[in-house]
Parts: sequence; structure tokens; C-alpha cells
Amino acid sequence: MTQDQDTRDVADPGVTPAFAEHRVPVGQGSIHVRDYAGAGPAFVLMHGFPDNSHIYDDLIPYLVAGGRRVVAFDFLGFGASDKPTGAAYSFAQQLGDLKTVVDHLDLGKVVPVAHDSSGIAAVNFAIDHPESVASLVILNAAFANAPTVHWPELITLFATPELHALSSAILQAPEQFGWIVNVQREAFKAALADQHKARYDGFLGPVIDANFRVQGAGPAFAQMTAQFFAELTRNDARLALMEALDVPAKVIWGANDPYINAGVAEDFASHLRHASLRILPAGHWLQIDEPELVAAEMLA
Repeated sequence: MTQDQDTRDVADPGVTPAFAEHRVPVGQGSIHVRDYAGAGPAFVLMHGFPDNSHIYDDLIPYLVAGGRRVVAFDFLGFGASDKPTGAAYSFAQQLGDLKTVVDHLDLGKVVPVAHDSSGIAAVNFAIDHPESVASLVILNAAFANAPTVHWPELITLFATPELHALSSAILQAPEQFGWIVNVQREAFKAALADQHKARYDGFLGPVIDANFRVQGAGPAFAQMTAQFFAELTRNDARLALMEALDVPAKVIWGANDPYINAGVAEDFASHLRHASLRILPAGHWLQIDEPELVAAEMLA
């Protein structure tokens, strides 16, 4: 056992497999990693803006049962990772977090699995480090501007420079911020099939609440969203590099996402030379709605 890890069983090891926990040092602190044993190439699971690595808790048992190694981590500033005072969060920093995890755990070739805003880290990692990527998995994610996308109102509020004073004031008022988050959550929920709504309320809601109210992800969220539109434009200029990638990619999408919709999935796949596209009867958090279906696609 190495110094930075301890092995543990989670509450019900019959359902959720055991994992090794790591604290991986980065420049501004340390990243929390859960490492599930199995064969490579490892799936490296990444989260987006409003949540953390626990969005994969329902998916992980299926992947591990399929014999694969799975690594799930929280970006710096989110979840159980450090949130240093005065930290500077950026998409370049998140790309560095991914590379640090891959290098620290000596994972070799990996399968970056992207959801939501972590599509940016996944694709740019593949562009910058193709020798370290066996394939890509993209789940309702962002990279560049897409014709049919309709960004969530919460993200638009925090990403619009002219609204920075307003969004900063809202972030300092927990009741107001909580109200806006709840409005956004209900908008996503309204598009879900009825059979997915109870799990959405009972699982995802508490994950997002804890991320902000308990774990203190507000500063990272605010800094990252403030850079979001500029980052999309920067990545528009990298689409030719994305199109040149010589790695397999699976674009797996929830059809019932009212924002990052199926048209975005089609656009995403069109920029990957070796992409397959699968649309599932699920919402934005498809790994929560239909984890068995998502795992079957990933393991195929």
C-alpha cells in the first residue's frame, strides 16, 4: 500500500465495489481519486460544472463487473478535492489535473470519459497527448460551439461578462444562489421520462447541494463558468486538430437533454474521424438515468 492511498469497502460491497483512495498532489493542492481495480485501459471518469465524481456512482459497478479498471476523480475545487484559498481555476488547470492523475497512477493509455464541461479536458488531452489515449467516451458534453446547443440559464448567467457583477452578488447570497440552482434543476427534470425523476431528485439533488453547500465548490464553479464562452471559441480553432485525431470515440447521449441536445451529439461525432453515436432514452445525466445501458455501450 502506498503512502497516498488506503483501500476500503464502501457501504454495500455487493453492489458497489471496493476502491483505493488517493490524494494526488497538483500545484495548488491535492485531487481526490477513487481507483477501482480491473484491466486496462482504465476508464478515467470526469465531471462537469455543478457536480462531482459521484455522478458516476451508479455506473461504476457495471464497468467494474465488466472487468475494467475505473478511476474517478474530482477536479481541484470540486467534491472532495482541495479548495485552496485564492486558487486560480481554469480549463488549462483541469487539463493539467487529468494529466497529473494519469501520470501519478501510471495508467498508461486511458479512456477519458467526459460529461458536461469536462468534454473540454477530454478532447484537448487527446489532442495534446494522443500517445496516452486508447479511445474517448463522450457523454452529453461540451467542447466547442455547436449549432443546436442551448446553454442552461445558470451557466449563461455566470458565463456572460456583462452579468459578472450580478452573478458575483448572487454567489455571495446562498439563498438566492440556491433558488437559481433549484430553478435550473427543475428545468432539467421537466424533460426527463417519469421513471427517471425519482432518482434525479433523490440522488443528483443531494450531490449538487453537497457540492456547493458543504464542500464549497462555489469559487471553482464561478471561475470556470466565467471562462466558458471564451473557451468554446478557443476550441473552435482546435476543431481541425480534433478532426485529425486517430483514436476511436464513442459519443453516447441522453436524448432528453433540453440544453446539450441530440443535435450537439451529432455535431460532436461529426468532428471525430472514428466516432460511433448512440442516443439513449435518458436525460443530461444519462449515467444516472440509465447506467446499465451506458455501461453496455462503453464496454462493447
